[in-house]
Amino acid sequence: MKASDIAVWLCIALVLGLFGLVPGAFEAFNDFSRDHDFLMSFIKFGVLCTLGESFALRITAKAYNRHGFGIIPRFIMWGLIGMVINASFIIYAMGVPHLVAALGLPLPPDALAGPSLPLKIGMAFCISVANNFLFAPLFMTVQAVLSIHIAETGGTLAGFFSTIHVARTLDKIDWKMLYGFVFKKTLPFFWVPCHTITFVLPTEMRVLFAAALGVVLGIILAIASLKSEQQAAMA
Repeated sequence: MKASDIAVWLCIALVLGLFGLVPGAFEAFNDFSRDHDFLMSFIKFGVLCTLGESFALRITAKAYNRHGFGIIPRFIMWGLIGMVINASFIIYAMGVPHLVAALGLPLPPDALAGPSLPLKIGMAFCISVANNFLFAPLFMTVQAVLSIHIAETGGTLAGFFSTIHVARTLDKIDWKMLYGFVFKKTLPFFWVPCHTITFVLPTEMRVLFAAALGVVLGIILAIASLKSEQQAAMA
């Protein structure tokens, strides 16, 4: 284990210890998240999803950071995405129950707030399906464009805020990975079940849980990338 691994895991242990051992810390965190919803969405996604990408880099390149990776631009990118995702959660959590009622499905519009766990899960599943198949592909494509832009501009802040040539960048996306793996496999088999759990959770916990899932997905994508490289080398 490298010194960087020890430092990273020590930081994670300290944060978890803070929330687990300091009385009132987790409650204060939830209260602040509730009072500053979009700011905390920015911070949660910025920290956790950038950490997920760093873990993925550690798996594929044996380092948490490297020249051109762009920790700060990626933090900003994921923070902004987190704010948009929070907005999508609000929109879909409020809109899908009305759609369900219009379709005549046997789920009350207030199922998420009700006492019945089966009804909560049913409504959460409907919201998750709508969110993941109507919104997620667009945001994932935008994230791919931004990631390529960060890499091409050397991972610098000035580069991040420079003009993005969207049409040209879209041609550079690895569509075999994005469509063939992320869209076709992670959306139905990872994100829909996980976001079903997300929408069952209390409102203030949803964004944090969704951001934490970004760490898991980063590791999954890194492993998939390694397997793809190995298969290409054997071909």
